[in-house]
Amino acid sequence: MKSRTSDWFETKIKYDKTQEDGSQKAVIEQYVVDALSFTEAEATLVEEMSSYISGDFKIVGMKPAPYHEIFFSDSAQADKWYKAKLMFITIDEKTEKEKRSAVNYLVQAGSLPSAVKSIEEVMGGTMIDYVIASVAETMFMDVFEHRLVADKKAGADDVPEYEQDDENKKGGM
Repeated sequence: MKSRTSDWFETKIKYDKTQEDGSQKAVIEQYVVDALSFTEAEATLVEEMSSYISGDFKIVGMKPAPYHEIFFSDSAQADKWYKAKLMFITIDEKTEKEKRSAVNYLVQAGSLPSAVKSIEEVMGGTMIDYVIASVAETMFMDVFEHRLVADKKAGADDVPEYEQDDENKKGGM
């Protein structure tokens, strides 16, 4: 289980999907995209979906996600996405009253119980007192993470940028 914090956008794309019987049916699918802006989110969605869609498509909705952290599962059976609302519990030192702050997450899991288990696994490693207020299955088909140029060309002999200058100076002497 890994978690990733970023700016996410919830998107909807409409296209004609080929059914099992060969007929075409207009569908709207929802995806989550890691991006810094609406423009970047749209470009990422178009890039990712162009290999799956033949013909015309239209992005019919896009909004910033109400969460910034996503819990990704390592399990092959984790094919669903769940929105989770956690209430973090703190005590106000002056009034000595309990205060609850709502935080939303997106969780990849195969079932509702496994989503709850994943939340407890991740949050169990923290010192934060929390209560799971809700967990609900979403209609998201997939999550597209931002790909860095460095990720594409990463290799075993990668040298951090600050060390590359030293390497170049040594080679030039």
